[in-house]
Amino acid sequence: MVNKISIVGAGRVGESTAQMLAIQKLAQQIMLIDLDEQYAKGVALDIQETSSFYQFDTQLTGASDIGQIKNSNIVIITAGIPRKPGMDRADVLAVNLKIIDEIMDGVIKHAPDAYVIVVSNPVDVLTYYANQKTGWPRHRIIGQAGILDSMRMSSFIAMETNYSVNDIQAMVLGGHGDTMVPLPRFTTISGISIEHLLDQKTIDVIIQRTRGGGAEILNLKQKSSAYDAPGAAVTIMVEAMVHNKRRLLPCISMLEGEYGQNDIAIGVPIVLGKNGIEKIIELDFSTDEQAAFNASAQAIKALIKEI
Repeated sequence: MVNKISIVGAGRVGESTAQMLAIQKLAQQIMLIDLDEQYAKGVALDIQETSSFYQFDTQLTGASDIGQIKNSNIVIITAGIPRKPGMDRADVLAVNLKIIDEIMDGVIKHAPDAYVIVVSNPVDVLTYYANQKTGWPRHRIIGQAGILDSMRMSSFIAMETNYSVNDIQAMVLGGHGDTMVPLPRFTTISGISIEHLLDQKTIDVIIQRTRGGGAEILNLKQKSSAYDAPGAAVTIMVEAMVHNKRRLLPCISMLEGEYGQNDIAIGVPIVLGKNGIEKIIELDFSTDEQAAFNASAQAIKALIKEI
């Protein structure tokens, strides 16, 4: 357990994340920051009132003053305008870039020693911007996406096969969008690649559903995008850091020559522990896998040029 985790953005993803972090007893304090202070306080109080049921002693507080993130060990950024049906994650770039710029000013001033997890979309570009703005070592600022996409792929495999999801471990790299790179060769059921267990048609269906996983939920809900699965994905990251689990997870990191890429933030396998990104794992891609990863990188770089 760490002393303090702050979540900037008390919307649905922020609320879900706060609830899961409290249930997992990962921090003594959770601070929810939102432009609407009364809403943030209401979210914090609502979660606090579940403490007797979930048996946690974490103290939750809401505020609008970014200065309240002071002394945070981890800052999680979920703030930003959400997608609406028919929108791409890139469609919210201009507005969310301004939002993360202001938030990172606050992080630099009030929580200069914190680790930062970026969740807001387009998460690859915003993770890149946060790294560039701070000039901090790359291990301290991490983007969440690959874990969420891999969770979705695991769920879809379980739905298609009726195998237990507990035995399924998926691997999705690249950008968080239509160019994401699900990797069947590195996706296993009890250690066996799905290429040995499923036919190509079924794998193709799973890959396409994974790429459209967020849009599928958005189109079904209409009034909101996904928030429970993103909250769970962030909680996996925080747990790995707080308990120094050194888990191998697909997360967004700045690259410095890995996979032939530089000056970009993109989803790759990392070792995540108490020191943030402790190592980047370079997989031996096939020609097709490398081409798909490069295409995903180019899509991200095209957006980076717009900032």
